[in-house]
Amino acid sequence: MTFINEAILLAGGLGTRLRSAVPELPKCMAPVNGKPFLAYVVRYLQQQGIRRFIFALGYKHNDFDAFLRSFFKEDQYTVSIEEEPLGTGGAIRLACDKALSENVLVANGDTIFEADVAALANFHHRHQAACTLALKPMINFSRYGAVVLDKDGVIQQFREKQQCSEGLINGGMYALNTAKFRAHDLPGKFSFEKEFLEKYTAEQTFYGLPQDGYFIDIGIPEDYEKARLELKW
Repeated sequence: MTFINEAILLAGGLGTRLRSAVPELPKCMAPVNGKPFLAYVVRYLQQQGIRRFIFALGYKHNDFDAFLRSFFKEDQYTVSIEEEPLGTGGAIRLACDKALSENVLVANGDTIFEADVAALANFHHRHQAACTLALKPMINFSRYGAVVLDKDGVIQQFREKQQCSEGLINGGMYALNTAKFRAHDLPGKFSFEKEFLEKYTAEQTFYGLPQDGYFIDIGIPEDYEKARLELKW
């Protein structure tokens, strides 16, 4: 049983790389076999014990209204809306204002990572971490940077994108202690990855847990087509 039952879903991006395939919709609302991609993300997280969702929205946020009202009861979700782009970090911090729990799950609305949320939450709790990343093992990759851990799971380094024969990538799913996150002096608009995770790695409060579950990120047309072939309701 996971002690994290609340999630922030980042769904406010412009999705410029996917615009050729889905020109009229926010990226995570792209249709996949009759359902928005976001519905598959939500369904998996619900299966993992998430009961309340905070949707961090920005670009074309009104396009989410009908889906959210049809998919959830009123007390199961809320929205956090950026009036201007705040970067991933600013969006998460704004959404934290809506959180009811000290520890929340953060995930991307354009990515499905079938990580074990209970295992991630329990590892995070056991280490009293500021943030714990679900890390996906990969081979022969260049699209993502690699994450280096020590033997205890403490993150030592975030490596820049380059060709790697094998390694762990940031799967875009985090167990986040909101109080420890807010305690840092962060700008209004910032990158969660660059200006929080990478900047404060030396504090030794960020952990990583490898999780070899199914992973797909629909950020590019090729992977969107792959999702349409692989995902079934």
